[in-house]
Amino acid sequence: MIATAQMGMEHGMSQPEPFAWSHVGSVALSWVGLAILVAAALVYVAGSVRWTSEHPSSPWSIKRTSCFLIGLVIVLIATQSVVGVYDMVLFSDHMVQHLLLIMVAAGFFAMSAPLELALATIPGALGRGLNAAADSKVGEILGHPIMGFGLYAIFIPVTHLTSLFNLMLTHMWVHRLEQVGFLVIGYLFWRPVVAIEPSRHRLAPGLRLVYLALAVPVDTFTGLALAMSGHEMFPAYTAMDRTWGDSLIGDLHTGGSLMWIGGDLLMMAAMIPIAVLWMRDEELKARQIDAQLDAEAAHQRAEALDTGATTP
Repeated sequence: MIATAQMGMEHGMSQPEPFAWSHVGSVALSWVGLAILVAAALVYVAGSVRWTSEHPSSPWSIKRTSCFLIGLVIVLIATQSVVGVYDMVLFSDHMVQHLLLIMVAAGFFAMSAPLELALATIPGALGRGLNAAADSKVGEILGHPIMGFGLYAIFIPVTHLTSLFNLMLTHMWVHRLEQVGFLVIGYLFWRPVVAIEPSRHRLAPGLRLVYLALAVPVDTFTGLALAMSGHEMFPAYTAMDRTWGDSLIGDLHTGGSLMWIGGDLLMMAAMIPIAVLWMRDEELKARQIDAQLDAEAAHQRAEALDTGATTP
């Protein structure tokens, strides 16, 4: 871990050493955060083992387990690697962390179907309560694609264009809550896109493409607002009196560009497999319709032959 020097951040926070490529291997180790990640991995693996023991004919997918573990590794990188070292000092670094959490890690968590696993394997009163919550009206609303999209569309600009971001810079607990928010809202956003878990409001592949296309302007608008700002938007950065690296306004513009371009590219990358799935789905429907028409035509020809054969 790199050494830190006390400086003008509020509430006793410290500024890391000036960034250099020699610090790429630095870590911002948090034993509490590490314990939470390890516990999450153990709970998920235990649930997958229980599922497999109860359903030996359809064991829990290794791909899903791999996605969950990959998601945890990405969270570890985003919060406890060199990204976590500079996430409170450099806006551009914070944006890298944001994209890793809400666009990448949350997507892998959605592909791991944690809710489906939890509903099926958590025993006792906790499991019954979780199932009751999932089956309730509130659970239905939270699982609706419109809710996931709406939360994403609100959360991104609110956490980057309002005083909430400045509050995050001066209170570590707000920063941690923001990170959790990235993961939870990201999971709700990506859940209808990957469409792995059972849902009462499942989107067809074509609608999933529309869903992602409508989300692109969220990152574009927020990123452009940051990249085109003519002044430092967050007083906490000015109070830090950072004397190294890019200027405050330059760092803000870099972060905005990362959100705009990086966010849009990640959204477009997610559209590719959905587009392929949509084409396959449409091709399958076309073959089914052709087969049905051929069967009807063959049936009509057979009836015509039977009618001709019985006519004197």
